[in-house]
Amino acid sequence: MSVRFRDYNPAGLQAAVMPPIISVRHLSKTYASGFAALKDINLEIRRGEIFALLGPNGAGKTTLISILCGIVTPSAGEAQADGHDIVRDYRAARSLIGLVPQELTTDTFDSVWGTVSFSRGLFGKARNPAYIEKVLKDLSLWDKKDSRIQTLSGGMKRRLMIAKALSHEPRILFLDEPTAGVDVELRRDMWRLVRGLRDSGVTIILTTHYLEEAEEMADRVGVIRKGELILVEDKLALMRKLGKKRLTLLLEAPLAQIPAELAAYPLDLSADRMELVYTYDKAGERGGVTALLRDLVAANVAFKDLRTEESSLEDIFVSLVRGTP
Repeated sequence: MSVRFRDYNPAGLQAAVMPPIISVRHLSKTYASGFAALKDINLEIRRGEIFALLGPNGAGKTTLISILCGIVTPSAGEAQADGHDIVRDYRAARSLIGLVPQELTTDTFDSVWGTVSFSRGLFGKARNPAYIEKVLKDLSLWDKKDSRIQTLSGGMKRRLMIAKALSHEPRILFLDEPTAGVDVELRRDMWRLVRGLRDSGVTIILTTHYLEEAEEMADRVGVIRKGELILVEDKLALMRKLGKKRLTLLLEAPLAQIPAELAAYPLDLSADRMELVYTYDKAGERGGVTALLRDLVAANVAFKDLRTEESSLEDIFVSLVRGTP
């Protein structure tokens, strides 16, 4: 599936020198009940990037997106979309933004063509049947253009929500749990779609519970916990910085306990006492592995095989939201 929407300019290499397309300063949201959903959020999102916003349920992801899309009013702070204040210059800011919410909110009695065309008109855009046709074809919805929405599968309804969000040719696209409830094959189709949109110049901000989704697609990752943005980092740099490696040694014979000579190493003995696990930083301690292997021989601990594993983004995310190193 290829996506090439007209009137967009690729922004990849220019993103680093251009001003951010979204700028958030000291943004907070406290509801009437006293619940603080967001606390002093500061964030810049670059043009033409895929930014993954991660966090557990109730962390504040949807509240942040709702504020940026003009659905919820912030209690304090400010935010801009391509230089337009989201409160003072709401119409200009909102015209730049497409939103695909978590819930499938569509008029079930309308046709696919009708609901996408209507969404375009809501933003004051002139009729453009050729553009709507292209959107539907790129989303594999063209053969369903005359179908009533109530007859579509869940995956097709998800595609339709994206078509509606793209109907007015936005420069910024928010995807709130875009692949929730869809099968693995359709999820990978969605990944290809999102990359195609990014290549066409659209900035993508997505929330997801599928950590492999963020690992596969995102350029940068933000982690939000209890309303606070605790980390924003380039994905690869994050995995290098916080990732761990595990060296598992398969022993020749069960080990009653870890020998005193090996006490200086962060070793764990498996329940069946047939494996030793050594966990170390990816960025360093290469010499530690060599020293460990040497000291194992000196301590008469024989092993028949070894394997190494690296932390995934999911491992890092879990440690961050739990507040562990």
